[in-house]
Amino acid sequence: MILKESGEMYLETIYVLSKKSNYVRSIDVCEEMGYSKPSVSRAVGLLKEGGYLTVGNEGALNLTPLGKEIAEKTYERHTVLSKLFMSLGVSEEASTADACKIEHVISDETFDALKKHLNEHLNR
Repeated sequence: MILKESGEMYLETIYVLSKKSNYVRSIDVCEEMGYSKPSVSRAVGLLKEGGYLTVGNEGALNLTPLGKEIAEKTYERHTVLSKLFMSLGVSEEASTADACKIEHVISDETFDALKKHLNEHLNR
């Protein structure tokens, strides 16, 4: 199963929520993303089917190693791109919104170059 942008967003959201709490439920994802329970339920089913997450006792969502790898990569892209845009003078709101769109389509090569540039810029 090839993961689409929406799947990456769900994994990233579960990852971010799991950094705040050891117990993440579908309802937490609904509240964080502003999606309906049926939409989240369908996505969770597809992600479970694809081997990206498991559903534990009482509905706890747990990322598999593959799901966590994708979530961490997406989250890193989001944070690095947001910081880069803010360092250029873009507002936090616009930086975050743009990073959210770009994080799913940017190539590894371009992302690595931007990350390197940002690190060099911040260490001056």
